[in-house]
Amino acid sequence: MKTETQSQVAGKAYCLFDNIEINDTAKLEEYKEKVFPVVSAFGGKYLVASNRIRVVEGSWEPTHLVMIEFPSYEEANRWYDSDEYRALKNLRKSSGHFEGIIFEGL
Repeated sequence: MKTETQSQVAGKAYCLFDNIEINDTAKLEEYKEKVFPVVSAFGGKYLVASNRIRVVEGSWEPTHLVMIEFPSYEEANRWYDSDEYRALKNLRKSSGHFEGIIFEGL
């Protein structure tokens, strides 16, 4: 188990979302138009947005994966919990059903 000090120097972190079901494409499009500058302001960048997925182990059934890279675990959480992202997060959530995680990388 890593100590807090080790986590702070560990490096990058990632947000992984599964867009399970979209009920309002207009809201999701509005979200996509507005979210990039907010992600960028926290040092984030989009790495993956794909529905071409092959499950090779287990019973997970992802639909459309989106992965964002951040400079650190702390910065990823700052973005997700920020005032700047709050309204956009609510807009995205109102457009469908999503699942997401934030995790530390190597």
